[in-house]
Amino acid sequence: MDKNCLVANPHKIRIGINCAIGSSGVYIQGAGNVYFGDYVRLAPNVGILSANHDLYDHNKYNYKTIKIGDYSWIGMNSVVLAGVELGTRTIVAAGSVVTKSFPEGFCVIGGNPAKIIKYLDKDKFIPWKYEVEYYGFIPKERYEKNLKEI
Repeated sequence: MDKNCLVANPHKIRIGINCAIGSSGVYIQGAGNVYFGDYVRLAPNVGILSANHDLYDHNKYNYKTIKIGDYSWIGMNSVVLAGVELGTRTIVAAGSVVTKSFPEGFCVIGGNPAKIIKYLDKDKFIPWKYEVEYYGFIPKERYEKNLKEI
């Protein structure tokens, strides 16, 4: 995790196997719950915002869950807003603002607001796995063993 990465409400954030989400300038706001699938990548300066101010009372917040599917990649300077669900292998182009969901995945999205730029051929996608898998800094086997003991 880069020293310039900021995480709010970490107890409401779930991170999958071998994610790289702590790049410089990343801000993850977990107030409304955030779920990262396995092997998710966030480039520098990405914002993940699971809560927004109420339009009529800025002292109130609207909380909504964000789900980012396995093998997704969020490009530099992009923002993912509350309530968004991105399916498996969704690639977000740099500088995008994602205001709606793309749950089917296997696509490249971009722009403000983000829209489909290209669909990806599911048959060409080969999900990779690292030889050693981790949840954060904890080896997968030890993490899963600890879960069973709880």
